[in-house]
Amino acid sequence: MSDYMVEFSDFRSDTVTRPTENMQKAMAEAVVGDDVLGDDPTVQRLETMAAEIMGKEAGLFVPSGTMGNSVAIKVWTNELEEVIVESRAHLYNMELTHMTFIARVTPRPLSSDRGAIDPEEVERNIRMPSVHTPRTSLICVENSHNNWSGSVVPLENLKAIREIANKHNLKVHFDGARIFNASHASEIPVKEYAKIGDSLMFCLSKGLSAPVGSMLVGPKDFIEYGRRVRKALGGGMRQVGVLAAPGIVALTEMIDRLKEDNDRAKRLASAIASMPGIRLDPAKIETNIVIFGFDHPKFSILEFLAKLKEHAVLALATTGGIRFVTHKDVGDEDVDRAINSFQKLLS
Repeated sequence: MSDYMVEFSDFRSDTVTRPTENMQKAMAEAVVGDDVLGDDPTVQRLETMAAEIMGKEAGLFVPSGTMGNSVAIKVWTNELEEVIVESRAHLYNMELTHMTFIARVTPRPLSSDRGAIDPEEVERNIRMPSVHTPRTSLICVENSHNNWSGSVVPLENLKAIREIANKHNLKVHFDGARIFNASHASEIPVKEYAKIGDSLMFCLSKGLSAPVGSMLVGPKDFIEYGRRVRKALGGGMRQVGVLAAPGIVALTEMIDRLKEDNDRAKRLASAIASMPGIRLDPAKIETNIVIFGFDHPKFSILEFLAKLKEHAVLALATTGGIRFVTHKDVGDEDVDRAINSFQKLLS
């Protein structure tokens, strides 16, 4: 049977979410203008809304989270400088070296406890420029932390890093691609997290289910320059209100339901943790990402993923393991299908 005739339970990522009916309606009815010329009222509304939600002065609509992070790092740094990042950070590992390619700065990765970098380690790695060494000009943090199975980095840890940045006159950029998932899990408002960063990026096209786009927020002058960088990167779009409109729906209708995704991920993790070949502590699953080690005598990781696909369950391989992500388009019945498939295959 063709894959196109099968209704899969797709846990590969929350980027596979499809727009809601209200989003499609908003796209069809969007009032548009040329955004490069500053004439698109729907984009302007979305940018203002995003900035207000995060407690920042201004916002910028960008095609992707990668572009948002790229713009932020380019604006905050100069060539021959260095950026402190967590060693498993998404913007360091999974965004195609844009720090060196676009901003032409060097990343300095530091180890962490599930995304929480030791503040003293951060301070020890801040460098002054010399004929041999670059100047540290920026610290990047991430929450929730994708590659640490969606872990929630404690606010107190982030505040300590902010204090060190202030002490050394450094900027902080916050990769908040899934910041609303972290907020639900911790019960800490997103504005409290946003205070950590001079700038913050969050995604509309993951759990919030918009078809395209992310938001970059920060000071007005930062956003003004960021708009120019976005243009240079090819991100200046014309009647883009048709894409901003579902972003507005995402921010007004989709935030509260992210708790369901977090809860389903925990239920999945609890159900499979004790099965043969799986290395997983369900207590460490805090948001909507379940990453687990896999070592089974019958299957390699890729063989097991192929068997899951035969059971209409899709997931992805990751370094040393397997990754499941819950989202709007995988409901309780899909979690049940995944659990039943694990039981059949691994017993």
